[in-house]
Amino acid sequence: MSHPDRSSLLISTALLLVLVGCAKHTPPVVSPQDELIARGRELFFKETFGGNGRTCGTCHPADNNFTLDPAYIARLPARDPLFVAEYEPALKTGFESPRLMREFALIRENLDGLDDLENKFVMRAVPHVLAMRNSIASPGGPRLGWSGDGAPGDGSLRSFAAGAVIQHFTKTLNRVAGVDFRLPTDAELDAMEAFQLSLGRQQDLTLPLPLKSVVALRGQELFLDDKVGKCNLCHANAGANARLGGASLGNANFNTGVEDLPDQPARLSKEYVPADDGFGNPGDGTFNIPPLVEAAGTPGFFHNNAVSTIEAAVGFYDGDSFNESPAGLLLKSIDPNKKGIEIDGTQIAAIASFLRVLNALENVRQSTELLNDCLMQPPPRREAASDLLKRARGVVGTAARVLAEGGLHPQAVTLLQEAQRQIARAAAYHSPPKEIIDEALRAQAGARAELVADK
Repeated sequence: MSHPDRSSLLISTALLLVLVGCAKHTPPVVSPQDELIARGRELFFKETFGGNGRTCGTCHPADNNFTLDPAYIARLPARDPLFVAEYEPALKTGFESPRLMREFALIRENLDGLDDLENKFVMRAVPHVLAMRNSIASPGGPRLGWSGDGAPGDGSLRSFAAGAVIQHFTKTLNRVAGVDFRLPTDAELDAMEAFQLSLGRQQDLTLPLPLKSVVALRGQELFLDDKVGKCNLCHANAGANARLGGASLGNANFNTGVEDLPDQPARLSKEYVPADDGFGNPGDGTFNIPPLVEAAGTPGFFHNNAVSTIEAAVGFYDGDSFNESPAGLLLKSIDPNKKGIEIDGTQIAAIASFLRVLNALENVRQSTELLNDCLMQPPPRREAASDLLKRARGVVGTAARVLAEGGLHPQAVTLLQEAQRQIARAAAYHSPPKEIIDEALRAQAGARAELVADK
């Protein structure tokens, strides 16, 4: 009877160890919901629906906080699908306003119908799609787009995607389904809805937070003071849900007088910019509440990008346009002293500082989540490590910029910039090394510790 020699035993043992190792590293089972989100992400960024080359990600790019601003637009190549009105003859007029897009990041919308494209339209900023799970619900149904009626049909988030294809993806102004584009299937609408609901915060904050900046801490006090800043009445916990008279109104609509602001940038251009009548057709002049946690990192501000800094956005509420608006008069009527919002320059700066710190904290949370996902093998929801790192670098960069622009927390800014450098290092590898990602995570944790004291 023959016996295996020593080399054969070693080979067999090695093969057994490999097999055992493979068994230990069996990819985790992906849930049906994660599969749906992965499918939605693929559609959101890659599916053109047979149209002019645009995707949902054309106007909601992941590397720019899912929104557009003039600086980002200026970096795009000339043949980017965003600019189809500049190079496709069939879309030359009546589809976009190229100057207003490039200079003010405004997109043409035909919310009141498609029967008079030259005269019946509004110019809208691009809303980010973060934190939608807790920012669009209201007793009257979902509030989508800046006026709360951005979705056709039943007004749902699923219908929002179908409306976007009809409005923005068409090859010609005829907008014939099956010719100029194809409509998304029910399964595709389900997937894109799941993906969008997965983005950003999945719940509102609970304020107050133990902030370390004395200025941001004072801003938080003013924000939460229903007799001074009054911000928390319509933006409970810096979210998108109103709380008036002790009752929760969800994501409500108000006429805040933004349309009455003088010297609006788009109108200074002398381009034709019709009045935006807000919700409904004809509109009632109201617009829905946006979440504020993400605001400082996603300029400009308001439905028409009327101002470009968070300080100017806060300062708007101390002016006549707001205080004489229906929303301003409502706040005045419920105030014990019948006063509107009266805040001085230092208080405006303090509230803006508070919102800057909130944004930085949220972006650190997002980046930490993305980096931890990157360490999983494979990453969840079939997202490539390179995409996770790109998004992480973008959001942590936004956090650094938002703080630096407000003159806040220089040590945290330095740490966030270090995290950016480490993320860039990790992205140079096909399989990002854990030790480099850990360095980025440590830098981000250090930055967070500069901003807030953990309870």
